[in-house]
Amino acid sequence: MAKFLIQCPKCGRFHEASTSLFASRQIACECGYMIDTKKDRLISKVCPHCGNAVVYDQAKGATCPVCHNNLNVSAGSKLVDVHCPTCGCEIHVDSGAATYACPVCDTQIDVQKEIKRAEVYREDGILTIKYEGPNDVLAWKYPFDDFASGSRLIVHESQEAVFFHNGEALDSFGPGSYTLDTERLPLLGKSYRLPINQGNPIFHAEIYFVNRVTHTGLKWGTPSKVRLFDPISGLNVDIGASGEFFLEVKEPRRLLVKLVGTTNGLRQGDIADALTPESMNGMFRSLIVTQVKSNLARIIREEGINILEVDEHLDEISEKLAEKINPTLEEYGLHMPHFYVMTILTPDDDPNFRRMREQYGERYLKVQQERILQAEAEARQKRKIVEADTDVQIQLMKAQADAQAYRMKAQAEADEMRMKGYTYQQETQRQVANAAASNPGNGVQGAMNSLLDVGIGLGVAGQVAKQVTGAIDPVVDAGSKIAGGDLGWECPNCHRKGITSRFCPECGTRCPQEESWTCPECGTKGLNGKFCPNCGHKKPEGGDK
Repeated sequence: MAKFLIQCPKCGRFHEASTSLFASRQIACECGYMIDTKKDRLISKVCPHCGNAVVYDQAKGATCPVCHNNLNVSAGSKLVDVHCPTCGCEIHVDSGAATYACPVCDTQIDVQKEIKRAEVYREDGILTIKYEGPNDVLAWKYPFDDFASGSRLIVHESQEAVFFHNGEALDSFGPGSYTLDTERLPLLGKSYRLPINQGNPIFHAEIYFVNRVTHTGLKWGTPSKVRLFDPISGLNVDIGASGEFFLEVKEPRRLLVKLVGTTNGLRQGDIADALTPESMNGMFRSLIVTQVKSNLARIIREEGINILEVDEHLDEISEKLAEKINPTLEEYGLHMPHFYVMTILTPDDDPNFRRMREQYGERYLKVQQERILQAEAEARQKRKIVEADTDVQIQLMKAQADAQAYRMKAQAEADEMRMKGYTYQQETQRQVANAAASNPGNGVQGAMNSLLDVGIGLGVAGQVAKQVTGAIDPVVDAGSKIAGGDLGWECPNCHRKGITSRFCPECGTRCPQEESWTCPECGTKGLNGKFCPNCGHKKPEGGDK
């Protein structure tokens, strides 16, 4: 059972009909007309491609005898008027048609291109030239190449428009709105010699819009493994790599001349699709893959990166690879602002790789053990230092406490002596004399020991010893005499030793200790030095006896 579309002769609406034996012969149209599927199948129609009037059966279909195009047009189709670019004849054509043959000159006309040309041109031939397509296009050629002087050019942000004539890049325009004339197109006017004072003259040029936005998320990957030699273990392993990169147009003219050529443009897919491991075609596949395979293993080796820790150095590897790839891209007017190595594929099932991993694990454990032992030794050393410092601090604190106690005791004794009306020096001499008298056999040393016994320090006793020697010796001599000791004194005249009397029994020389003097200032007696230890008065000439 064959079905076909039949058109209402009254309103032009289309209805579905059938040629089967039991199909209805009449169809009620919305306009009230009853369509006879046999009588109304014949229709006279003007060919939408060439304008020839043709009578044909809608159930069988027909072909225009002039242009040989199909005359069956579905419901809702729209006819538009276009002109042949060769002979200029006006033709009625279906708006959905792709091409048609001109009935006059047999030129194959691009229907969609001529429809766009007819839409943009106004009655005076002036048009607006711009590109508002997707951002994944790097370069796009304007579909028309004949322009009237005075046409308006609009270049959006991150775009650049470049005019070509006879294959040579001439004038270029950055973002903005421009009216095209000889002043705006100096290079094109010089090359083309635009006509002057002829209304809106038509000039021929090709216009390319270059998109200078940064294209992100472009994929890349190595289709085969890269052989890597590990100098630590001496083993070879095969690795792979993949990631993403950003791309932008740095020099539009160079891009158009070297990559676009005479094509209608360049899309992101022409570059990105070439870099996936599954694809075998594309402009930059060989470039990216060759640079990665040539430099990946070398960068890992030169930077001393362990393949087992490679994920920690992806940013460093990415930067080094970008430095190698960018110089070649710049030859084509492109620049890669960012290049990312996102994955390094390691051969986990490779015996060499497993052996390398085991060696590294053992070496890591040994290093960790050495670090633990070193840390323990350092901790012990620090503990000893802390303990020693603590002992020193304790001793220092104890000494400070003893010194403070002694100062407090001395201050109390000084206050007591000051209240009783005598000085410390006098009290010391008294104690020394008493000690010497009680222990005449030990002399000065016995007196100092006695001083230490009563709590006087070594420093004070040493200082006092010099000052009170004159006071101690007579007392010691007297004590010696009383005790009948054999110490005595030596005569300075006849050098007899062991004399215990006040005068030498041989020569009658008086005992030197007896030649003491009394201070005329404070009255201190028994002095033997040149100055009084109590008030500092100098010994008088000749000495006061």
